[in-house]
Amino acid sequence: METKKELKYLGWMVLIFVLIFFLPISSERFMTAIEATLDLSKWYAQEHVILCLLPAFFIAGVIAVFISQGSVIRYFGANANKWLSYTVASVSGAILAVCSCTILPLFTSIYKRGAGLGPAVAFLYSGPAISILSIILTWNILGTEMGVARMTGAILFSVIIGLAMAFIFRKEEKVKQEEQMNFEAPPSKRPISQTMFHFFTLVLILVTANWGAPASGDTSSLWFYLFTYKWYITGFFGLILAWSLIKILKIKWQWVLIAVAATTLSALLSNQFIRNPKMVPLVPMVVGIAALSVMTLLDKKNEENREWTLSAWGFAKQIMPLLAIGVVTAGFLLGSTHDNVAIPGVVPNEWIEWAVGGNSFFSNFFASFTGAFMYFATLTEVPIVQGLLASGMGKGPALALLLSGPSLSLPNMLVIRGVMGTKKTIAYVALVVIMATFSGLVYGSLF
Repeated sequence: METKKELKYLGWMVLIFVLIFFLPISSERFMTAIEATLDLSKWYAQEHVILCLLPAFFIAGVIAVFISQGSVIRYFGANANKWLSYTVASVSGAILAVCSCTILPLFTSIYKRGAGLGPAVAFLYSGPAISILSIILTWNILGTEMGVARMTGAILFSVIIGLAMAFIFRKEEKVKQEEQMNFEAPPSKRPISQTMFHFFTLVLILVTANWGAPASGDTSSLWFYLFTYKWYITGFFGLILAWSLIKILKIKWQWVLIAVAATTLSALLSNQFIRNPKMVPLVPMVVGIAALSVMTLLDKKNEENREWTLSAWGFAKQIMPLLAIGVVTAGFLLGSTHDNVAIPGVVPNEWIEWAVGGNSFFSNFFASFTGAFMYFATLTEVPIVQGLLASGMGKGPALALLLSGPSLSLPNMLVIRGVMGTKKTIAYVALVVIMATFSGLVYGSLF
């Protein structure tokens, strides 16, 4: 046993040495890919983790702790009304407006609480795919035809893929049905209406904090006017959350008042002393989340409050390392594209642009397959596709990319594999890629 262990250490040492020994640092493309990796990682950390993922972990914690298992099974379970469960799951993205990584803790929580595979997968796909903001942006920038095609395709995809997954793994679902047949959930500690109020308050904070500026640049539109007040709106929902902590979770009002004061003070100070406007909102968000964590962890009267934060931490431990690996890998292979920055990875961008021209089966498949592994933050897929269309990309491959890219990414796949297993992950990814390919073919032949 000791010999095997030592040989394993030796193998790793040799592998690392060989990799370092043959590093192609004289290659401009390799060094550019390293720059893209670091740039994407930095951008992801600054733009995505604090404002997107941290609130999402606490939302997932609400599902895992406060929403009873009986409620999840009732609406999403293997024996739930199929029409109701798939309808709710397929339009959930219109409410959430999240990306392929932010949806992961929410999907993980409902799946582990007993949701059927079909509705859970429909929720997993629709979360990033049917955002009202992304559909509107697609409509305005890429045209009405593309906007309608994307909206219709995404809704149908979520239902069809969910039903297909439930059918493919029907034996496992049958076992889950039998297990849930006689399930008797313990009574909830509070009315579901209070829990949902708390849940949607957190969702609204997540949505408004990640509210993007109108891509058209029209400063006279209502959308731009509301956008200019996004942080005041987010702060308003933060105050509603404070009220919810006192009235629903029964946390001491003195603690909540101190937390609100600390968050407000941090917002004022960061606005005064931090020159980079993108960094300003990160400080109060971190302070607010830290204050929320401390209050709930120190609450000795209600164990559920402590479990909420511990559950959020559990999701973070499970998901963050895999996301980090995925972001680094995606940056190295495919480059970093964001905020008018385009740094190529090891795979040349010219190859991608060459491969997705026209409307052949290969171009549509390549667009959907490549898009499945790329990472798109919320709404960034539209300007990227706009740029590719300008470089000669066909309309069919463009739709294929829009239907596969936002809902999948390499980081997303790694986490899904840890939740559902390898077989289900491969089946899910294959269904998305295949359906996106044929949707692109049909759309490209019509338009």
